Amino acid sequence: MKEFTAFCQSLKDIIDSHPQLDIEGARKIVQQINEFLYTTHPDIGTIEKFGNKFDYFSDFHKFWHKYHKEILNCEIDEYICEKVADALHSIFIQTNGKAFTSIYDTCGLSDEDVCRVRFLTANQDFRGSRSFSFLADVFECDNAIFDENNILAEPEDFLKKIDVGVLSQNDKRLKYATNIAQFLLTHKCTPYELLEKYNRDIYTLRNDLIACNAGYGNKKADMFVRDMVVLGIWQNVTGFERINVASDVNTIKVALRTGIIRTAIPLVSSFLDIFCYQYEYIDEMNAAAWRRVWEIWTQKYPQESISSPCLMDYFVYNVVGRQFCKESLIFFACPNGHVFKWHSSRNTTCQVCYKQGIRRVPASIVRKCMPCEDEEGFIAIQNTEYVRALPSGQKLTECPFTAICNDKKHLRPPKSISIMGQTGWQSAYANKGEGGGGLMA
Repeated sequence: MKEFTAFCQSLKDIIDSHPQLDIEGARKIVQQINEFLYTTHPDIGTIEKFGNKFDYFSDFHKFWHKYHKEILNCEIDEYICEKVADALHSIFIQTNGKAFTSIYDTCGLSDEDVCRVRFLTANQDFRGSRSFSFLADVFECDNAIFDENNILAEPEDFLKKIDVGVLSQNDKRLKYATNIAQFLLTHKCTPYELLEKYNRDIYTLRNDLIACNAGYGNKKADMFVRDMVVLGIWQNVTGFERINVASDVNTIKVALRTGIIRTAIPLVSSFLDIFCYQYEYIDEMNAAAWRRVWEIWTQKYPQESISSPCLMDYFVYNVVGRQFCKESLIFFACPNGHVFKWHSSRNTTCQVCYKQGIRRVPASIVRKCMPCEDEEGFIAIQNTEYVRALPSGQKLTECPFTAICNDKKHLRPPKSISIMGQTGWQSAYANKGEGGGGLMA
C-alpha cells in the first residue's frame, strides 16, 4: 500500500502547487501516472508465475497483486443463483433436457476418431480457431496428420495442415502441439484409451491434462472432457460432477449480467489488469457461481436436473452468451419514411417496401439493441441459430434471464493480456526514466 500512497501523495503535491492546473502541471501528472502504472526500476521485487520469477512490472503491479481481490470484492449472490437455477430448470422442462446435451455435429467420425481430433486440437482453440467440421474434413483427407509421432516430429507441419500456423501466438501453439503429443506417447495409448489408463476417473485425467503444459487450462480441459461424456464417447465415468462450467468471456458475461456474481466496482480494463490477476479471480468466482446455481437446481428439482455443472456450459455460453445476449435487434429506416426492426445487420433492403411490392428500396441502420431491451426482441430471438433449430413446441421468444438481469444488462466480461509471448506482459517492461517501451498490439 505504501507505493500507492506515495503515488497519490505525488499527485496531490502537483495539484497543490498548480491550483489552476496548467500544461506544466498536467505534464508532471502524466509522468507520475506513467511511472506508477507502467515502469519498473531496480530492486522493485519479484513474483513467481508459472514456476518462474518475474520482476514486478511496476509499483502499481505490486499494489494490484496484493489488493486486487479486496478492491474488486467479488461475491456470489445466493438469491440470484436460485432465480437463475429456476430459469434453467424451466428450459430443461421445455426442451426435455436437450438444451443441456446439444453439442456439435461429429460429421460421421467414429468415437475413437472424434476423440483423437478433439484431443489434439482443443488445446489450439484460441477464440474458436477452427470448427470441428473443418478439422473432421482434414482428418478424413489424411488421418496421418493427427498421428502423435508425426506431430512430435514436425509440429509446424501439423499446425499448418489444421490451418492455425499463421494465427496469433504461434510460439505457444508449437509448444502445445509438442507437449500434447508427448503426453500420449508417455501414456502409450490412443486418446480414446486414456480413460482406461485413468481407471475411468475423468476428473484426475482432466487435472493431468492441465498440469502437462499443453495448452489445456481449466476451460479447455473442462470442455474437452464434457464433450467426450455428452457425446457418449466416454461412458461410465467417475468424477463428472466435479467438472465446472468452462469459464470464458460468455459465461462470465452472463454471470455478471444476471448478477450471480457482483463486484464492488466495475471491472478494470485489461491494461490495468497487469499479469491478469482480475481475470483469474473472476474466472475462479464465475466457475464457483455456476456450480452454486447447479447445486440449488439439483436440490430443488432432483428428478429434473443435470448430472454436472459443466452440462450448463453449452447452453449458457453458446445460446445465451453468443446468440441472445448481444445487440442483435436492428432498427432500420428507409427514404420512404419506414422504420422497422430486423434480425440481421447485413440486411440492405426496406422490408416494409418489399412487402408492399416496392422493390429495391435501400434501408440503413439507425441503431442496435439487445432483444431483452425491446418489446419486439422476439424478432431477433426467433431468428437465432439455436431457436430456428428447435421443434415448434419448444421455440423460445425471449432470453430465459430477461427478467433477472434488470440494470446489469451492459456489464462486460474481463479480457486478458497474455503474460507470456511476443505481445505479453513479460516482453513489455519499461524502465523508469528511459521512456518508451510497453505493450504492442
